[in-house]
Amino acid sequence: MAKVSTQAEAAAAPPFYVTEDDHAHGGGSTLLGFWIYLMSDALIFATLFATYGVVSANYAGGPGPRQIFELPLVALNTAMLLLSSITYGMAMIDMEAGRTRAVQAWLAVTALFGAGFVGIELYEFGNLIAEGATPQRSAFLSGFFTLVGTHGLHVTFGLIWILVMLVQVGQRGLIPENRRRLTCLGMFWHLLDVVWIGVFTFVYLLGALR
Repeated sequence: MAKVSTQAEAAAAPPFYVTEDDHAHGGGSTLLGFWIYLMSDALIFATLFATYGVVSANYAGGPGPRQIFELPLVALNTAMLLLSSITYGMAMIDMEAGRTRAVQAWLAVTALFGAGFVGIELYEFGNLIAEGATPQRSAFLSGFFTLVGTHGLHVTFGLIWILVMLVQVGQRGLIPENRRRLTCLGMFWHLLDVVWIGVFTFVYLLGALR
């Protein structure tokens, strides 16, 4: 009789019932898809680096890297982005420990560092444009503004994502979906850090030696 009852309950179960294994599979698909996105983003930056490498010596009679780059300011900007990666790592540690408030605090600190980075970059761009070093001035400046500006846009999108996660964590806590989103955001943020190290070395440091 118990066997008949169990079969009846199984037949009456909703056809789209989701098990824990289905949730795990969905999370794995999300992470895999995000890894594919990150690889495509890395290819975009690789193309921009290659393009800059080709045009970086074409000054068209205009200023070169040594005349326009302020290395102390760029070094400060680099330090801010590196620190933001550390603070995001602290947020992930607290996420694993289930400390919601601490996660929100570290996300807020990360956002402040990221906002400072974008602010300094906008200040640098504003000074260059005021001095006549615009993207239209030479191929070097076009490549520079495109590469550095694309990275800055990615950081800006990352800041928006952090703000969204602050709201979602505040409303729903560290549910599995929010943990997965925070993990994806962390991979995105750390990729931007790695790309910036390349920009700082290849564009600014090597440019100042020319």
